[in-house]
Amino acid sequence: MAEGGLQGTVWLADDEEPVRDALAFLLASHGLRVQAHADGPSLLAALAAAQPARGVVLLDIRMEPMSGLRVHDEIVARGLRNPVLFLSGHGDIPMAVEALKKGAFDFLEKPCSDQALVDRIGQALAVEAAMQQNDAQAAERRARLDSLTEREREVMLRVAAGKLNKVIADELHVAVRTVEVHRARVYAKLGVRSAAEVATLLAAK
Repeated sequence: MAEGGLQGTVWLADDEEPVRDALAFLLASHGLRVQAHADGPSLLAALAAAQPARGVVLLDIRMEPMSGLRVHDEIVARGLRNPVLFLSGHGDIPMAVEALKKGAFDFLEKPCSDQALVDRIGQALAVEAAMQQNDAQAAERRARLDSLTEREREVMLRVAAGKLNKVIADELHVAVRTVEVHRARVYAKLGVRSAAEVATLLAAK
């Protein structure tokens, strides 16, 4: 959270203009960037055009021509991982609970306080930031592993299993010195300093 407000983007869809404008004003006043849309199809089009679209999605459940639930289903079908929050009327709670089962982040029952909404969006943004960081770390691990030659990969797997250089040399029919060179290259390419760190990196991929 930045000093004086939140940081991040909220993708908002609500087909009632006064509600949409009020929400957009509220969220912008807390430092958030707001992408406001009058219906689900336009929001989905904006998400597709902005890929990768960072931020959280805030949906009204009852919208025309596409309900918030259908918008959420489409977000899931497209493989988008943005946290989705619903604004639901009392009679919509069973539908909102069903959306949670499908992976929605949360729902807030109307009327909800401004602070409750802002706080929940802040929590969703924190989750999204953590997901992005994990994705970046996973991509880095994959890139490091892909940089290994086939022989370095063979050495890496044996190092991760805790085998000594002499044992590895016997299994691969090479000199111990050759194994030492390959091990050093594996450590350098993977950015690790021990066999235990190699094993940990492989377990995390």
